[in-house]
Amino acid sequence: MPVDLLIRGGSVVTQESVTEADVAIEDGAIVAVGSPTDHAKAEIDATGLHLFPGLIDSHVHFNEPGRTHWEGFATGSAALAVGGGTTFIDMPLNSTPPLLDAEAFDAKADAGRAKSQCDFALWGGLTPANLDHLETLAECGVVGFKAFMCNSGIDDFLSADDNTLHAGMTIAAKLGLPVAVHAESQTITTAASQRVKAQNDHSWDAWTASRPVIAEVEAIQGAIAFAEDTGCALHIVHVSSARAARLIQQTRTQHNLDVTCETCPHYLALTADDLPDLGARAKCAPPLRDTENQTALWQELLAGTFDIIGSDHSPAPPDMKSGDDAFAAWGGIAGVQSTLPLLLSHTPQPPLPLIAQLTAATPAQRFRLPHKGQLAPGYDADLTLVDLNGTFTLTRDMLHDRHRLSPYVGRTFPGRPVRTLLRGHTIALDGQPVGQPLGKLLTPDS
Repeated sequence: MPVDLLIRGGSVVTQESVTEADVAIEDGAIVAVGSPTDHAKAEIDATGLHLFPGLIDSHVHFNEPGRTHWEGFATGSAALAVGGGTTFIDMPLNSTPPLLDAEAFDAKADAGRAKSQCDFALWGGLTPANLDHLETLAECGVVGFKAFMCNSGIDDFLSADDNTLHAGMTIAAKLGLPVAVHAESQTITTAASQRVKAQNDHSWDAWTASRPVIAEVEAIQGAIAFAEDTGCALHIVHVSSARAARLIQQTRTQHNLDVTCETCPHYLALTADDLPDLGARAKCAPPLRDTENQTALWQELLAGTFDIIGSDHSPAPPDMKSGDDAFAAWGGIAGVQSTLPLLLSHTPQPPLPLIAQLTAATPAQRFRLPHKGQLAPGYDADLTLVDLNGTFTLTRDMLHDRHRLSPYVGRTFPGRPVRTLLRGHTIALDGQPVGQPLGKLLTPDS
């Protein structure tokens, strides 16, 4: 019998190798790789293209329900699809209400099913206000719990003090779910901010000085200590400094702890020197670091220190991203569409299997997303076709997130995603989202 779809002649990228092969798809799943067949109901000619597993962005803020004027599932997932993504995991803030209980889970899940171009999963929150809801959230199907070790900037998502974090990690360990932490010390960042503000300095240099590397390192040390004490799996998000990355690698090597970490494309592509020109489009926390740190961060990535690349896509309306006051402008970088092109644009280019591992295989494994993350028989036919010989210069009108405030506009990238398929269905083609929303809610091992 003919298969539903055959993708012929492409170079298939897995976390182990790059091999020229055909990919056969039936009922939304991959049924064969490298075994050509003459019988298919439809074909795609992938000659000259590379087939990557669809990106799994494990760190996005699509802000729905409640703040869809900031982003939303429709626009955020469309941008991800055009950039080669097929799955995302949405953070519990900045939606209103944040995802702290079963009612909020249901509202967010319903919105995703109705509007998302991509499959999706959900993080639950871990705050002083919802420790008694963690077990219920696990039953709902969250992939884990997100906690802030400093002020989140959102009034209805409180930071987790030491007692809250330790108690939450104790519960999460019993539930078999990881805790993800935004690791910056509130004590250190508060004191540093007060020092620079006392000088009436609201520049970008002052902003970066207010959130020093030591604030990140100190918080990570505390989170690791709690993980060791509770037996909780720990995931450290948006690691910005090479010093912090080395601490994580040293700790898990010496103590055999279940600790993973991610970094973000903006730390690999931008530095603090870019802030005066880009302004609030490039404001994030932890902040962009110096060029020396960026070089060391790439070394850690190529050495295997990082497990995951997540965009930390966190947009806001233009009126919140304007002005000369670095402290007043809202933080968050809108980059969900550019992860793959940014990784491919580095010189020297990272090994393609490493990119597949960081953006698909490991996120699927870490957060137990079934049948995701690999181009192999039995897995969902989630993939993106990339022209590594094609270059493009990013313009605002190419972007599909709501406000199109990317700090990467004007950059020229080698490597252009030309087609994205979710479970065998094309959801993006030649830079445009295609078709009706197909997104399904994923829960761990569902």
